[in-house]
Amino acid sequence: MIIPIIGVLLGIIIGLLSPITIPIQYSSYMSVAILAALDSVFGGIRSSIEKTFNIEIFISGFFGNAVLAAILTYIGDQLGVPIYYAAIFAFGVRLFQNFAIIRRYILMGNKKNNKN
Repeated sequence: MIIPIIGVLLGIIIGLLSPITIPIQYSSYMSVAILAALDSVFGGIRSSIEKTFNIEIFISGFFGNAVLAAILTYIGDQLGVPIYYAAIFAFGVRLFQNFAIIRRYILMGNKKNNKN
């Protein structure tokens, strides 16, 4: 469980220290891509806690979510309709659900350990 957390922290540090800027026309793509990545990471942490983690599912979900979100954003741009809001909503809901479940596992795990 500690490896995904270290990976996220390392990615944040590298991102903050790198001088790369994203052009404004790609901001919607980046916001959806970041949410897709975070959704996959939190899903991976959750499945790791539940002892059901599978690397193939994680990798395919990570890239599959990112590609699907980029396609939705591109189609929306071509149609002039902000379809990427659907991806933002879906990934946002799943992100908060996974975070809530992870939080419960951590808090309930600590309470179980304190009773023993």
